[in-house]
Amino acid sequence: MGIRKYITHYKELIKLGLPIMVGQLGIIVLSFADTMMVGRYGTSELASASFVNNMFNLVIIFATGFSYGLTPVVGRLFGNNDTASIGSVLKNALILNGIVALVMMLLMWVLYLNIHRMGQPVELLPLMRPYYMILLVSLLFVMLFNAFKQFSDGITDTVTPMCILLAGNVMNIAGNWLLIYGKAGFPQLGLVGAGLATLFSRIMMLLIFIMVFFLSRRYAPYRYGFFHGNINSSDISALFKIGMPVGLQMGLETASFSLSTIMVGWLGTLALAAHQIMLTVGQLGFMIYYGMAAAVAVRVSNWYGKNDWEQVRITSSAGFHMILVMAAAVSLIMFFCRNVIGGLFTDNPEVISMVASLVIPFIIYQFGDGMQCNYSNSLRGISDVKMVTWYAFIAYFIISLPAGYIFGFVCDWGLTGIWMSFPLGLTAAGLLFYRRFRLSYFFRTFAPVLKK
Repeated sequence: MGIRKYITHYKELIKLGLPIMVGQLGIIVLSFADTMMVGRYGTSELASASFVNNMFNLVIIFATGFSYGLTPVVGRLFGNNDTASIGSVLKNALILNGIVALVMMLLMWVLYLNIHRMGQPVELLPLMRPYYMILLVSLLFVMLFNAFKQFSDGITDTVTPMCILLAGNVMNIAGNWLLIYGKAGFPQLGLVGAGLATLFSRIMMLLIFIMVFFLSRRYAPYRYGFFHGNINSSDISALFKIGMPVGLQMGLETASFSLSTIMVGWLGTLALAAHQIMLTVGQLGFMIYYGMAAAVAVRVSNWYGKNDWEQVRITSSAGFHMILVMAAAVSLIMFFCRNVIGGLFTDNPEVISMVASLVIPFIIYQFGDGMQCNYSNSLRGISDVKMVTWYAFIAYFIISLPAGYIFGFVCDWGLTGIWMSFPLGLTAAGLLFYRRFRLSYFFRTFAPVLKK
């Protein structure tokens, strides 16, 4: 059969994954706009935003990963047409996500109280603190929105969250223009204005999704289970057991980048600004890969519910093929644009030069990033997530972070040295996740035969 056995899977993954990727691209556009608009306002504001955004990226990515626990549960129920149970599970997911959000807000508040102890430039602290507090308030709205989004993805309606995300991005960018620069009679608030625009857009996205869920005909079958289902420990426990390892896995990956940002801060304001620009641009690959990988998780969960392990394997491989093509395209674009990327965000020639120097390590880690996205989501689709946290800890904390310190400071390679550690961590994670997925496939398919 060769490639022909994958064609149907390619088509289904594109159909399901394209709206997710468009929504993810919308997030990238928003991140670009935020960074460009803040960078044009001032280099100090850009450096401050770099530090704070990277601290919050840790919990935002954890929150996203935690909410992913809902997708395979909904995907299996959807395959069995059990709409009432799906509505009930969504109710429990909202309760659980709300509790986790409050816990994360408390932890981030403790971090806020110690922000002056992290070795960052003292002159940036007055800019960091108010921006930090605004983003802290927005965490609850992010978590509740994530629950609705994963529910929608799980029932294969990926278009609705895409549209809401894009609408939220438009609101955020408009808010930036009004509040950062003080347009149309609004006060000029700089970085604080960017934070307020983010908070407003996150509140509005949640409110829009609530309205869609309770008023649209498409979601009517699920509302019955939502209203009549009970808040119960079994659903909450099942969601927690899947969501927590995935959240920790994604959180550890983001933590390695966030802790790397602290090391970058030791190099000064210009290095922080260049680091923020490249992280913003670097999301181009990650968000696209994860959009496709999310579709892989949904499709894998559907086949897993039918106990068809051969289709599980083929779906996962098809997803990886497509992600590799995307990685090649992203790498080519970045290579040819390496000398102009920095100029899109700042006029500072030193920062522009630093950004260009980071493109090579960025290209090197695209293969590992794509692999870890695909196979971590494949494992999520089959609910095999117990080991992903340990694999992530090994890849990012045992391998990547120490390598970043050694390359950046012991070898004195500076910012480029810190970035050279990322390919090591991401590729190690991808290989470990792939190995785990292959072991799961083997034991579910060949082991019963060998026992006979």
